[in-house]
Order: sequence, then structure tokens, then C-alpha cells
Amino acid sequence: MIVDAHHHLWQAGRGDYHWMSPDVPVLARDYLAEDLRPILRRAGVDRTIVVQAAQTEAETDFLLTLAAEADFIAGVVGWLDFEDAGFAAKLDALLHREKFVGLRPMLQDLPDDDYLLRPTVLANLRHLAETDVAFDILTFPRHLPVVMRMLDAVPDLRAVVDHLSKPPVASGDLQGWAEDIARIAAHPNVFCKVSGLVTEARQTAWSPGDLAPYVRHVLDVFGEDRLMFGSDWPVCLLAASYSEVLNAARSILDPMLDAEGMAKVYGGNATAFYRL
Repeated sequence: MIVDAHHHLWQAGRGDYHWMSPDVPVLARDYLAEDLRPILRRAGVDRTIVVQAAQTEAETDFLLTLAAEADFIAGVVGWLDFEDAGFAAKLDALLHREKFVGLRPMLQDLPDDDYLLRPTVLANLRHLAETDVAFDILTFPRHLPVVMRMLDAVPDLRAVVDHLSKPPVASGDLQGWAEDIARIAAHPNVFCKVSGLVTEARQTAWSPGDLAPYVRHVLDVFGEDRLMFGSDWPVCLLAASYSEVLNAARSILDPMLDAEGMAKVYGGNATAFYRL
């Protein structure tokens, strides 16, 4: 079984996608479950995790509604304001929704790089850990020292780093990022998604070889038990098709994994992490 642990669905007319612009027409349109279904069938992907793309509770409700109608969606990673006084009650309500599996603040877009260290945020992260809900970490490399301090303060948090924290693939530089992501990997409850790399590469001329040093490094530091594949569709369409993303991952990872390792990275780890 192959599980795509990271993709998006959205409806442009809903109006709460702050990043959406008509200047990027490939993204400024609807992408719904029926658009993805035939792509998954051709790629041999069985189940998916859909991840929030708007900083609103309304979008989380929208995704949960879509998931209830789409059999291939196994889980929804939604959004709540971690400084909301009603956070605990709203989380409890989400726990009663079918297919809700986790939360993700859009840390990369927040003006405060130290957001995770705010007292109220830390308190609600501790509550999240106590509730055993997954936490997706969307960051740039500059955020990783702050993420490490947060993980030290909330060691029981079950977390996953999205997109390897977006290393500078286009430049080929690994220094700084490599050391910081290794420190993050020292926390045994933290996983990493092999996703989102094609849009960090030279988008018009990337090759799997550009991505390989970064993927090999996270395999070294996280191991085959804590990596999971994600397409980042439809964002990946800025640089590659769904099949090109999957094929790139397979061309890099498969020679380094045996059959058991492949079963983990392409499905088993996501199933275990998100409690599918």
C-alpha cells in the first residue's frame, strides 16, 4: 500500500488562501478530490493525507467534509490558532470529526520566527501532546533552532517536519540545514516528510540528482522508520507532475531500501504516525 502523506485540495472561490494569486495561474484554480483520484489511480497510490492550506477553521471544516466523501483520503491535517483561548475546546470538537488526524500552523508565513516559543503556544502544544494529536512543522531552515527549543520544551509531541524544512536545493548548499535537521532527528518522536523538494530546486531544470543529497541525509539521520513520502500536489505542479515527483523519490530512495524499508517509507510510517 502506498500512502501519499502530504497533498492539498482547495476551492479558490472560498477566498481564504492568503498566498493565492492570479499571477500564478497553475495554483489559482480549484483542485478537488475528483481531480486527484485518476492521478492516484495511475500512480498506484492507495490512500492520502490532505493538509491545510489556509489559516482558517472554515478551511479545516471544508477539508473534513471533502474527506468524508472521498474514500481515498485517510486523514486531514487541519488548522487552529494556537493562541486562541478556546483552543482546547476546539481541538476536542475536531477529535470527534471523522478522519481528523493533526494540526499545522503555517509557521513559514508568520512574522514572528519565535512563534513556537510563545507561552500560550507552548501550553497548547503540551495539550496537543497530551491528546496524542500529530503536529506538522512547516518551516524554513532558519526556523529549525527554534523548533529544536520547542521540542526540548514539549518532548512528548508527536511531530513531523514537512518538506525537509525546505532546504536550499537550488543552490546545492547543505551546511547549516544538515546539522540542524540532524539535531531535530535526535528527538525520537519526530518524523520527516520527503516532499516539497522539486519546488525548492531549479524549477525549469531540476533532476533527481539535485534532490538526492538532501534525501540521503534525512534517511541517514531519521532512518527508514521515520520517513514518509508526500507529493505536495498540486503545489508540485510549479515544477513537476505527480508521477515525476513519485518517480524522483523512488529513484533516490529505492536503491537504499530493502522491501521492508520501502513498505515503511511509502505507507507504513504514515499509517503509524497519523494513527490511520
